[in-house]
Amino acid sequence: MTEADAEAERKMQFLYALRSKGVMDPRVLTAMEKVDRGRFVTGTFADRAYEDMPLPISCGQTISQPSVVGLMTQALDVQPRDKVLEVGTGSGYQAAVLSHLARRVYSVDRHAALTRLVRKLFQELDITNVTIVTGDGSFGLPEQAPFDRILVTAAAEDPPGPLLAQLREGGIMVVPVGQSDAVQSLIKVSRTAQGFDYEELMPVRFVPLLEGLGQD
Repeated sequence: MTEADAEAERKMQFLYALRSKGVMDPRVLTAMEKVDRGRFVTGTFADRAYEDMPLPISCGQTISQPSVVGLMTQALDVQPRDKVLEVGTGSGYQAAVLSHLARRVYSVDRHAALTRLVRKLFQELDITNVTIVTGDGSFGLPEQAPFDRILVTAAAEDPPGPLLAQLREGGIMVVPVGQSDAVQSLIKVSRTAQGFDYEELMPVRFVPLLEGLGQD
């Protein structure tokens, strides 16, 4: 098998795994096909980059398993003109997927070491519509609000008030909610003229959403 054949086979298996877990949106599948997860996993776990499993990255964080990224992105229902806020940059993988779906993405992470790495990687990948910010994502980015879509990749006890306030009417937020890392639910919040509608999507496990600016 040639290298090109092996790459095609790997992509086919990757997309099949996503579909088998319920990722059916053609735009989301296309975006995930375009983003090479191998660029976001380094070191010991590099050879497992295409498996459907979460993997450790630096600063005690993880890169989510591809099917969870796909399902969260699908629930977010990003449109081509949308401005998206992501809370929890991590490896940058989720932001890279969003970059193929949205007009503009702002991604916030409290770990300066991670945001430096992701900025450098996005330069190499020529991803130009994502702005990486080092800061406390639980407060959002008031200066850029309102947002059409907000994606939180760390678990909060409740959807954070500042983020709800920065969601445009008609907008959608997807956030893991739970008081422990053992019991969390992925929640879809839709803002209407009357307030907020909440829909429980599935059980998940994410690192906790912490307040306070990290400079590690």
